[in-house]
Amino acid sequence: MLVIGKSTFAATLSWVIAADVLDAHSPAFAPFSAVLIMQVTVYRSLVQSLRYVAAVVAGVMVQAAIGLFSGPELLTFALVALVALTIGRWPVLGAQGSQVATAAFFAFATYTASAGGSERFLRLGEIVVLVLIGCAIGTAVNVLIAPPLRYRSAEYGIRNLAGALYGLLADMYPVLSEQVPDQETTAGWRARAALTGQMIEQARSGLETAKESTLLNPRRLMRRYRGHPGFEGYEAVLDALERTLYQVAGLIRALDQSRELGDSGRPLLQRYGVFLEAVSEAAEVLTTLDETTLFQQAKRLKRLTREAESQRAEVVEEAGRLPLSLADPTVPYGILVTEAGRLMEEFRYTSEVLLEAAQRSQGRLRRRPGTAAGDLRAPGHQGPRTND
Repeated sequence: MLVIGKSTFAATLSWVIAADVLDAHSPAFAPFSAVLIMQVTVYRSLVQSLRYVAAVVAGVMVQAAIGLFSGPELLTFALVALVALTIGRWPVLGAQGSQVATAAFFAFATYTASAGGSERFLRLGEIVVLVLIGCAIGTAVNVLIAPPLRYRSAEYGIRNLAGALYGLLADMYPVLSEQVPDQETTAGWRARAALTGQMIEQARSGLETAKESTLLNPRRLMRRYRGHPGFEGYEAVLDALERTLYQVAGLIRALDQSRELGDSGRPLLQRYGVFLEAVSEAAEVLTTLDETTLFQQAKRLKRLTREAESQRAEVVEEAGRLPLSLADPTVPYGILVTEAGRLMEEFRYTSEVLLEAAQRSQGRLRRRPGTAAGDLRAPGHQGPRTND
């Protein structure tokens, strides 16, 4: 709704200036340009605005140069199209490359509809001026009226990914506690693990958008945003979640092989179910990740990770009682023990990264002059304890 409102305002203002103030022959170029460069971040608006202006200028110059020698003929249009489409392939123009040909075609139409030589070039110059006005107004509106900050985009992506991990583990541990999973069950788990690839890409896109939204954005200088912990911690958590999901996929493949050994490994699988339940409780913390309570969440995650570590030790102890060699590649239990260790490494790393990010945020907030205790982003926090 905000983007629609800002785009409407920018388009209307551009039309008024182009049609009423300048009395332009083709005023629609201004509002079209204003709406086109209204992007989700200030940085992207500025970059796309520069590329769009460059593309339009290139298209108009192509028509002006060729039209100067050829006139408004069909051959002129063909040459303009050929040159404009070639320039549009230039990688520097990015997504705006197609606008070179678009501008050239509009310029050709304007050129052929004009009466004389001087008027033709005046109309072509008008197109460039209108595009500049539209881009300037659109960028100014995006910067000055609630410039978009996408801090939450990073959190949403991690929450969704953690939710997928939590849901998968929450379905796995009750089955392992009761029986050896059958082929249909493990096939379903594998399919769900495979679907997380797209979620990982979406989470990374959200994180990149959040990081980009802070560039050239005056809103980040406001007091409420100065204590933001940054995105280093979120990026590390996302990397850890990606590795964890791959490890869970390997764990499921190992469970798929466990049926071949019958009931000899039931005690280990039951103990493994208890371990996965503890891991799922730790993963659940990340499903509600929130920068305003990051310190408390990081502390809770660290505590739950320690509890899961104790359950992993029980898995290792139970595995030692098996009459089978854990080093035998044909036996899945060695893989299960190995994956348990890797899972705990990722959760330990995640809890430490989040705790460090939260502590840095708390430190910046306490150092800010005039900040009262009630202004801290993590309510109730009295400072980190060194024994943790």
